[in-house]
Amino acid sequence: MKQKFDVKKFFGFARWGAIGVLVVILVLMLFFSNAMWYQIEEQEQAVLVTLGKPQAVTDKGLHFKLPLVQHVRKVDTTIQGFPIGYEMDSNETVTEEALMITSDYNFIDADFFVEYRISDPVKYLYASDTPKEILKNIAQSCIRTVIGSFDVDSVLTTGKSEIQASIRDMIEEKLEQQDIGLALVNITIQDSEPPTQEVMKAFKAVETAKQGKETALNNANKYRNEKLPEAQAQADEIVKDAEAQKQTRINEAEAQVARFQAMYEEYIKNPVVTKQRMFYEAMEQVLPGMKVVIDDGSGVQKMLPLDSFTAEESGTDTDTSEDSSGEEKSSD
Repeated sequence: MKQKFDVKKFFGFARWGAIGVLVVILVLMLFFSNAMWYQIEEQEQAVLVTLGKPQAVTDKGLHFKLPLVQHVRKVDTTIQGFPIGYEMDSNETVTEEALMITSDYNFIDADFFVEYRISDPVKYLYASDTPKEILKNIAQSCIRTVIGSFDVDSVLTTGKSEIQASIRDMIEEKLEQQDIGLALVNITIQDSEPPTQEVMKAFKAVETAKQGKETALNNANKYRNEKLPEAQAQADEIVKDAEAQKQTRINEAEAQVARFQAMYEEYIKNPVVTKQRMFYEAMEQVLPGMKVVIDDGSGVQKMLPLDSFTAEESGTDTDTSEDSSGEEKSSD
């Protein structure tokens, strides 16, 4: 005997079944509520992995994901750092990292601090297992390469800026080749010193000597700057005096030339008279400085000034001295 299909009873079961499904869905939603949403904070990025395929999520705020299908891995995008050559907490030297050799075969201890950030979260999480260790190894390799190309004096004193720039450029180039999702922010030399106290004292003595040298050079330059204007003024004065003396000599020479030229013209006209006048003028200059010696034959000589015989200004005439025999005595 066939049973009659009860439509009301069927719809009653269907209704209760739908209600049960909704209840189950609500329970699942409540259970997986934390697994359906995730929050991205400032200075943070996320990688949303869907069935093994990663995708970067950079927008800040609340995001939805499918439970059991998608999962999220977050990364910190703030600037981070690590030391090379020393311990961050104790500040003690790590010899195997700090000890290096320079181009002139000297040993030094050099400490560095490396700052970096995550530039690509997907590559940071999946391109390598230990990206930070890779960056540290790259930094150590570049540091030793660059330090080995500088002498010890540059590493300890004047070449630090150039060394830092060279290391930074080399690290950035190698990071670009490795492509591990990290970007270098900066690398700085914290300290560099000889590995032993004796060598350190020697280098300090050298540095002191260099400072003394600089001080001496500065003092010498100061003294030079003070004395050069004075010397230049004296030189200018000497040159001016020489020029004045030269002009005076030239004027005197030109005057003598003119005088001799006029005398020559007079000589051409009257040779005899001119000769006599020239002789008299010469004698006027020579005779005042001469002395007269009178010898009477007895061996006694008497010296008299010539002006006593040529005293024209006193109005007396010069008499010729004669001896007892009436002979004139000559005077020289």
